This record gives sequence, structure tokens and C-alpha cells, in this order.
Amino acid sequence: MASSDTENIASPRTATNDQNLKSERVLVVEDDEQLRNMLSEEVGEAGYGVRAVTSVEDALPEIETWQPDLVISDLRLPGRDGFSLLREIRSRPQPPCFLVITAFGTIPEAVEALKSGADNFLTKPLDFDHLLLCLERALEVRRLRLEVEHFRGSRHTPRFHDIIGDSKPMRKLFYQVQQIAKSNGPVMIHGESGSGKELVAEAIHRESDRKDGPFVPVNCAGMPESLLESEFFGHVEGAFTGAQKPKSGLFAEAHTGVLFLDEVAELPLAMQAKLLRVLQDGKIRPVGANQEKTVDVRVVVATHRDLPKFVASGQFREDLYFRLETFMLSIPPLRDRHDDLDLLAARFLSQYSRESGKNVRGFSAEALDLLRNHPFPGNVRELQNAIKRAVTFCDEDILRAEDLPERLRGGSPPIAALQGTGDGPPQPAALMSDQRIAPLEEMKLQYVRHVLDRCEGNKRRAAALLGIGRRTLYEYLKKIEPQATPESEPPASERAIGRDR
Repeated sequence: MASSDTENIASPRTATNDQNLKSERVLVVEDDEQLRNMLSEEVGEAGYGVRAVTSVEDALPEIETWQPDLVISDLRLPGRDGFSLLREIRSRPQPPCFLVITAFGTIPEAVEALKSGADNFLTKPLDFDHLLLCLERALEVRRLRLEVEHFRGSRHTPRFHDIIGDSKPMRKLFYQVQQIAKSNGPVMIHGESGSGKELVAEAIHRESDRKDGPFVPVNCAGMPESLLESEFFGHVEGAFTGAQKPKSGLFAEAHTGVLFLDEVAELPLAMQAKLLRVLQDGKIRPVGANQEKTVDVRVVVATHRDLPKFVASGQFREDLYFRLETFMLSIPPLRDRHDDLDLLAARFLSQYSRESGKNVRGFSAEALDLLRNHPFPGNVRELQNAIKRAVTFCDEDILRAEDLPERLRGGSPPIAALQGTGDGPPQPAALMSDQRIAPLEEMKLQYVRHVLDRCEGNKRRAAALLGIGRRTLYEYLKKIEPQATPESEPPASERAIGRDR
């Protein structure tokens, strides 16, 4: 092969039938054709994107345009050597990992490469299982480093008052808040539970001319119906049993400011009628009083209910709905603003790390993937509570997947998915019958065999699904079929490719 050619060997980015693909890219720099091909094949079968070149001159353009996450390079290459490539790479921002290949007799050079910034070195003849282990560890360290840098950079979090967000839906919401704040009419905020409706109401207050007045929040769903009128409008002394002294009420407390009524759909119809009258004429009558009082209050309401359906069913007054819908805001759920998830996660991690006296600096790549892939039906509040719990159980400076709540990590697959049909070895579900209790070790072996059958004998994929290494899988297979030799595991002598030239 000419030195100017670039090989794209076993790159999984074009494959569609392998579910165990990884996002990282690996560039192989090796002038020995046999070793280069073997490296490309092994790394590609492990699920990484792979490209292979023969020299430093060919590697540099690939690093510039393809931007690999890891480089595997021989030290002794035609033309410029591996040291010059390492120095070039280390001078770049966010450099890829660098694994050195060296012959046994040049170990001092490999040690020198480590001092110069290489992540590890491998001696010939290569053990490809060890190679993949070193590769995975180097990439994991790089992921953690990048995540820490990312979250350190998130200290200056884009926010609008106390609302964190920089996604397109949130920027639109912030603009709407600024425009609505200029007026003085009632506002209706619609959003799912946990989406931050009270924060939006506070932002309206802070953006308005009423920002120097009080902001009074109240949850309508948490108030006893018998006390609603007194809580909202106040009462005079002796108005009812137990009214030993006068009370001003929420509307009077919010005078010249904003009264925020969360879960307004939970108000009974009689109270809805009284609220409508206040919105129309700005007057309240305390319980037991003979005269009305004028109040200057802007009312902001919020609900997660579908109010048009409540109106149609008679649970919410139509005239009140039309009065409130003049200015309506809709808060996007977290699943529609995933661009903000990293910002929110960083903010909560910093907050709860500080509160707990810990120094949790970032997330592992796996933990961050779980957060990014979770739908978060409970929205920002669910994310906040999940990270608060995770920080509590985190014993390291990096929050890992196992620290997160189980619901984010995913449960076990349904039993039906593990059952097979037809003849053959008993399936895991069959071993749990009432007639026989199978020993745990037997359950493990049968389950391994079942997963291997489902993967059509692909041991690499079966090991990935089981969450174990290939060597562990082979140990299980020896117990299942003691005389069988795994077809995909060649003798060590055949796997030791690339001896000293």
C-alpha cells in the first residue's frame, strides 16, 4: 500500500446491524501491513470507528479533519517517527489519547513517550485483549477529563433570573416573559409538573414595574376549601368561630405586587367566581366585613391541567378561563429542551456537592449518557432530585452511573423477552417454575447460553449485552460445554501478531 493511502477498515459507523457501536474514533498509525490490518480489525470489531495510515505525514491530515479520540502509533515509522506525532498531538487543544506500540528492546523509548504525554505503551507481540483494555481505559479517562472541563466551563451558566436554559424553546420563553411583564393583566402559565412554573412567575414579577412590590406564591391544591375565602380575602375579628383577630389575606399581602396562584384548576367553582370578580374590579371583601377594599395586585396563575377540557366538563368556569388566557405562557418540558440538560445537571451537581461538603467535580460518560437518554417525566424537579440523591451516595470525585437512581439506570428486561420457543435447553423463565428451583449457578449458565443463542453465536456482542468481558464469557462457556473451544478465540500464538522486525 502506498503511504498516501488511508484505510477505512472495519469502521462500524456504516454498519446497521451491530447494536454495540461506540461513538469514539481510533486512528491506527503502523507501517507493517499485517499488524495494521489486525489492529484495525480488532478495534473495529470492538465497535469503534477505525482508520489506518502508514506514516506521520498521512496521520496529521486525519487528525485535523477526522478528529480521532485515540491514536495507536508505532514509535518507529518511515520518515518522521512516533515521537514527532506525539508532540504534534499534545500541542493541540483537547488532544486525543495516544497509545504507543514498541518492541521489547525499545521499552526505554516507550517510557520516554509516557513522560512526553502518551497514555500507555504496548509491547510486541501484541495481546489484543490487553490492547482493548488499555484503549477503553484511556478513552474513559479522556471522557472524564472532557466532562470535568465541560462542567467547569458551565460555572457561568446561561440563565434568565433563576431559570437555567439556553435552548431555543427557552430563549423564546424568556422573550415572551419580557414582553408580557410590560403589561398589567393576569397571566396563565401552563406546564407539566416540575417544569418550573413558579420560577417563570417570579421572572415576570422581576421584569415588571412591580418588582419592588411583594411576590406572594400560594398552592391552591394545598388549601382546605373551608378556609379558602379567609385565606384569599382575609377576615375581620369574630367573623367565624376561631377568628379571634383580623387577618389581611393573600390579596392584601400582595398589594402593589404579584399574587401567584399555582394549580388554579383545583379551586372549587364558588371560589373561581370570587376570583373572577377580583380580576374584573380589583376589589375584595374580607369575611365578615361590611365594606370592600381596593387592591392593586397582578394575578399570575399556573396549572398542569388541560383547562379547555376542564371548561368543557364544567370543572372550570369558562368566563374565568377567557379572562386568564389573555396572556398565556407554555413552559416546554425537559424532554423538549435537552440542550439545557447538561447546564441543569452541572448546576445541581455543584449545588449539592457544596451543600454536602463533597468535591464531586463531574459525571462519568456513562452517567451522563443515562441522564441524556432519560425522558424525565418529572421534568427539572425529577432531574434535581436524582442528582441530589446521587451526590449523597457518591464516594468519589466523579459521579458514576451506579450512583444514579435505579429508574434512570433501567430495570431488568421483561421475563417474556428472555423466553425462547421450541426445543433446546431450558430458558431462564422455565427454570423458575413451581416444580423445580434451580441453583443460582445453573441459572447463570443457562442465561448465558440463552443470550448467546439470541446473538446467533456472536460472543463479542453477547458479552457486551451481559455486561462481562469476553474472557469471563469463555469461562462460562467452558462450564456449559467443557470440551468446546470457542471458535472466535484463536490460540495465543495466533493472536501474538507483530513480533520484532
